Amino acid sequence: GDVSEASRTIVARVTALYVFLLREANLADWPWWRATPVFVMRIITAVTIDLRRGLVSMRAMSLVYTTLLSLVPLLALSFSILKGFGYHNQLEPTLLELFAALGEKGPEVTAQVIGFVENVNVGVLGALGLGFLVLTVVSLMQKIERAFNFSWRITHNRPLAQRFTSYITVIVIGPVLVFSAVGIMASLVAAPMIGELTAIEPVGKLVAVAARLVPFVLIVVAFTFLYVFLPNTRVRIMPALAGGVFAGILWQTIGWAFASFVVSSGQYTAIYSGFATLILLLIWLYLGWLILLLGASVAFYTQNPNYIGGQYGPPVLSHRQRDAIALLALRAVGRAFYGLDHPVTAESLANQMQLPQDVVDSVLTLLENGAVLVRTNDQPPTFLPAQAPDATLLADILDIVRRAGEGTMEAVRLGNRAADVQPMLDKLDAARTTALGGLTVRDLSVGEGADVRHIPDQVAPLQGATRIGGAE
Repeated sequence: GDVSEASRTIVARVTALYVFLLREANLADWPWWRATPVFVMRIITAVTIDLRRGLVSMRAMSLVYTTLLSLVPLLALSFSILKGFGYHNQLEPTLLELFAALGEKGPEVTAQVIGFVENVNVGVLGALGLGFLVLTVVSLMQKIERAFNFSWRITHNRPLAQRFTSYITVIVIGPVLVFSAVGIMASLVAAPMIGELTAIEPVGKLVAVAARLVPFVLIVVAFTFLYVFLPNTRVRIMPALAGGVFAGILWQTIGWAFASFVVSSGQYTAIYSGFATLILLLIWLYLGWLILLLGASVAFYTQNPNYIGGQYGPPVLSHRQRDAIALLALRAVGRAFYGLDHPVTAESLANQMQLPQDVVDSVLTLLENGAVLVRTNDQPPTFLPAQAPDATLLADILDIVRRAGEGTMEAVRLGNRAADVQPMLDKLDAARTTALGGLTVRDLSVGEGADVRHIPDQVAPLQGATRIGGAE
């Protein structure tokens, strides 16, 4: 009995310590050498929770299907580009490294893929065939971007022109950089000076260790490159590198474990016969995409630690919270409009309010749909008033926010049943309008009666706009 009670006490204390470290401890007050391990533990816990929810796994599965359709066109396009730079002969060794986890099946899959790629003659495809080839590759890149945006809680996709430039950067520049690095490393290893140095100990051992680390470093660089360029947001280098290192370690570890499984288990060949290679390829593709998306989650939580402990899906806000966020957003946009502050982005608003960006984005979307704000094509996009601030009543804006989504679901329409309470609802609306009086976005931004003379030229035409909500 005493032993059992002591065990429960120890478990309770360990649990309390874990909860304190995970949620309550203010790491800003801790020295870096104590805060860093706790921060890493928080990120790993958050990524584990995301994985258990199943949404990351589901995205990885969908990418496997798209990869089967896009792998050969993507490699064919990359092969044509690399051929122009003289690196096409290094495609096969790279694929061998990619499929190394398949064990003895790796060279077989590589040979089949290379055979498909060599049979694709871009010159004889014609305009329609080439267009289909590019469309297949772009669809893969789009799906990867959407998966990354999902990990980064981003609901808006890039404009078409920005999407095109980003995809071209990843498809064209990415392989060239990777294969250039491989070529440089191979040239360095083959240099006579390096050969002389390897004969000297302990330099020889250091060179051998460095040679083993080169594949890992290249994998980390490739992952980091994707984490920086693909999400539709500004990703800082250090969070992207953290995700790249995590994904690189996971790639090497799971690759070794999967290769050991393939080597030690021969039953799958007897069971699946000719389909064994395909099934192993599907499993490895799934694991590869899962690793990539988990690394993206690590990069996201490293850059946005306030999301740790949160959840996927649209945020649930009360009416008061939506009203407060809408008014704060309008005040910030109005001040930028009058030249009193910097241009406003969703990220800057989230930082000012100390709220997750998807929470702020949900209200900004309501204001966009209600023709209160417009989003520019800048990268990242900024926000401008859709109507003249001095002609935009706050009462009309709050009415738009509160009525957002009405009529979109037939099942929840009240219809005639609202007649009994409609007079009270009208009184509430009238009381809100009376309380706010004639206050406008201009009053909210610069204060009632303030004399603001500076109006940026690019938004001056908005001064002729009419009030929203039908106000005269």
